Amino acid sequence: MTDNKVELLAPAGNMERLEAAVKFGANAVFMAGDSFGLRANAKNFDKEAMIKAVEYAHANKVRIHITMNIVPHDNDMDGLEDYLKFLDKIGVDALIISDPGIFMIAKELTDIDLHISTQASVTNSATVNFWYNMGAKRVILARELSLEEIIDIRKNTPKDLEIEVFIHGAMCISYSGRCLLSNYMTRRDANRGDCAQACRWKYSIQEESRPGEYYPIEEDGSGTFIMNSKDLCLIDELDKLIEAGIDSFKIEGRMKTAFYVATVVRSYRQVIDAYYEGNYSKEIIQKYFNELEKASHRYYTKGFFNEKPDSDAQIYESSSYIRKYDFIGKVLDYNPETKEATIEQRNRFFLGDDIEIFGNSKDYYDYTITNMRNNKGENLEVANKPKEKIIMTIDLPLKEGDMLRKVIEN
Repeated sequence: MTDNKVELLAPAGNMERLEAAVKFGANAVFMAGDSFGLRANAKNFDKEAMIKAVEYAHANKVRIHITMNIVPHDNDMDGLEDYLKFLDKIGVDALIISDPGIFMIAKELTDIDLHISTQASVTNSATVNFWYNMGAKRVILARELSLEEIIDIRKNTPKDLEIEVFIHGAMCISYSGRCLLSNYMTRRDANRGDCAQACRWKYSIQEESRPGEYYPIEEDGSGTFIMNSKDLCLIDELDKLIEAGIDSFKIEGRMKTAFYVATVVRSYRQVIDAYYEGNYSKEIIQKYFNELEKASHRYYTKGFFNEKPDSDAQIYESSSYIRKYDFIGKVLDYNPETKEATIEQRNRFFLGDDIEIFGNSKDYYDYTITNMRNNKGENLEVANKPKEKIIMTIDLPLKEGDMLRKVIEN
């Protein structure tokens, strides 16, 4: 926790996403090195990048949690001891672990706080107390728990043991993410970081005597997505979790973009701050729920929070994401005297476009692009070169890292 406030814990799949998480209000970030984490396809951190990440986060008073939550086979353990010693040396703040073997080795070799991953499927206070007695500093509860169960666990566990819960992000169809489907279908082991998300595919049936003839499995004309979960969103339940004594709120998404991280972290940061400032209200919640909708997402659900999910927690029309806004640029520099902003282009935009600019503040700015030029001083009608540096005169108090977004026109 930070200053007796609940911790906001954000994903960091690479350095840009880490910087976004820090800028937009995270108290801690979770990330992975090249080994032992559950996102093999993420742009994870090598040792040099990890050192820079720890230095950057600590300079901004943000904690670094390293994911080591694979379900390992013997050959996965090669290099574990050296890796743990390296993490201890560079000063990471916590390790997220699900395997008892890795836990015991980390306990013996490091002084790093040990957090029990949601992959350990912790669903009761007896198991929480077991891990506490083993030396865990924190337990990340399984997502298959209701608020009532979370409250009971907090009441029946030591107060100096931290409890972390997920508040936002993708939901796995398998119990606490322990998926076997990906491995069976594609030989890509979800429990060793290489999930193929086979649960979100469309399926058909082939009769044995009619090879090559495929019959769609349909619940309606759009198809069937019986394992296609909606995204978790608990932005309107934060007060209950804070009052239950939860220590950390976790946002899922190490594979997500920097724009996603910035949008989601900012929204939850503002609602959490409103609670502690005495301004928590339905209007505040709705305001930042609307902001969440500006990041790419699936339809939302509360998962198991109130009751066991039914068919409404699944998406039947499509497995694609909802995208209402484009991330069009990021502020690299702003001169308050000349009002000149240097923008790194991310998606195409035009002179005359109505856009929104947001930073880590309560509100965003509406702005119409009235001028833009390249680094040669040439006036532009369109910014359509990836990551081109665009100069714009904008009379707004912008800061480095602020983001520009535009409504996607249908």
